[in-house]
Amino acid sequence: MARPPGLSVRQKLALSYAGFLMVAGFLLLAVVWVFLLRYVPRDAVPTIGGFVPGRDDLIRAFLPAAGWMLVFLLAFGLVGGWILAGRMLAPLERITDAARRAASGSLSHRIALPGAQDEFRELADAFDAMLARLEAQIAEQRRFAANASHELRTPLAISQTLLEVARSDPDSDTAQLLERLSAINARSIELTEALLLLSRADQQAFAKERVDLSLLAEEGAETLLPLAEQRGITLETTGDLTPVEGSPALLLQLTTNLIHNAIVHNLPTGGTVHVGTTARAGRGILTVENTGEKLTPALVATLAEPFQRGAERAKSGTHAGVGLGLAIVAAIVRAHGGSLTLAPRDAGGLRVTVELPG
Repeated sequence: MARPPGLSVRQKLALSYAGFLMVAGFLLLAVVWVFLLRYVPRDAVPTIGGFVPGRDDLIRAFLPAAGWMLVFLLAFGLVGGWILAGRMLAPLERITDAARRAASGSLSHRIALPGAQDEFRELADAFDAMLARLEAQIAEQRRFAANASHELRTPLAISQTLLEVARSDPDSDTAQLLERLSAINARSIELTEALLLLSRADQQAFAKERVDLSLLAEEGAETLLPLAEQRGITLETTGDLTPVEGSPALLLQLTTNLIHNAIVHNLPTGGTVHVGTTARAGRGILTVENTGEKLTPALVATLAEPFQRGAERAKSGTHAGVGLGLAIVAAIVRAHGGSLTLAPRDAGGLRVTVELPG
């Protein structure tokens, strides 16, 4: 943005310091006049040993010295103000330099301003925190874009291979080819819709309403009950009235993803999934627990990242998902101002706790 040239902050501060000193000097002269000189007779008063100087004599003797003192105060104010302003604005120069580096794409630089806590240190610390968040978000976006490109490229490459094989073999089974292409296309659509839902949640492009989280949990469990029965999983839901503020569609997607994840990544047979909701301290809490293999804390810490499937996910077949289930859950929770906690169960499996504003 083009701006007209003007005085720098340092110049303005130096002129302000000099101006304050000049005002103080004139006020001091006014005090001398009001409380001293005006009570002195104008003319000199003769005495036995000589005379007492009058007001005019004092003014003639005092005025040149006062003038030189004002000139000294002006020069001292300008020079001293320039030096003091430079020392005070030095941290601002470091912050400006860091902002220019960030604008050029260097987000790894930190100001790390030393010294005691003051306004400049608070600004520098806030700027460093912002740079750290931006750097982490950009790194996550780059990683997400690379993973998404890989996930989208794989079905396209498989489709191309199937078509080339069918083209080179006129006697190939057309029905089998169409079935494979249909399955690959369905998985590509599923991945694309998951990416769009994730983007929508991150952008918070939704209107908030008052909804009952327990009803959404029951609806999600009812929808996935056939899948649980097919895999021999016992699905239990309990909970009280749990009012929260948010998007009903996104919160239903959240509960469905959690229950689906708990069903798919469970024991081969005889597993259980427990879904519970409760209201506590003005917040709605959703808990989804499932049985399964024992998980390490290091693995659990990565499950909410996009396209992180874990060992069991990589081996699963039907309903394996696209690796975005918990990532979508995390984005929806973040967009609603809540918190998501993943913890391994001692007996095996995973416990997921979602807290949302009530």
